[in-house]
Amino acid sequence: MDFHPSQIPITKTFEIDDERKAADIASEMVKMGFSSQKGGFRVIMTKEKNTAKKIGFTLMNELNFGLRKAKQERDVRYWIYSYDQDHFAMVLISSKALNDLNLGI
Repeated sequence: MDFHPSQIPITKTFEIDDERKAADIASEMVKMGFSSQKGGFRVIMTKEKNTAKKIGFTLMNELNFGLRKAKQERDVRYWIYSYDQDHFAMVLISSKALNDLNLGI
C-alpha cells in the first residue's frame, strides 16, 4: 500500500491546542456537510501524548454525535500521523468521499 494520509485533498485545516475546542471544530465540520465534501479535514494538534489523546477522543465523539443529530452519514475514516517535529495531524474523511478519490486503499 503506497498511500499516506497527507495525500488526501484537504477541504479545511483546523489547529487546536486543547480538547475544549474539539467540540467547536466537530460542529463546524457537521455544519459544512461532512459527508458531502470532496476532500477531508485536517486537524493539527500538539504532540504532547495525553493532550493529543484527549483531543482525538473528544473530536471523534463530538463528530459522531453531531452527524447523528443532523441525520448525516456517520461512516468516518481517519488517520493520525506525525505532521512535523511538534505536531500530530488527524485527517478525517467520509468513506464515500474516500472511495470517490481512488487512492488505492
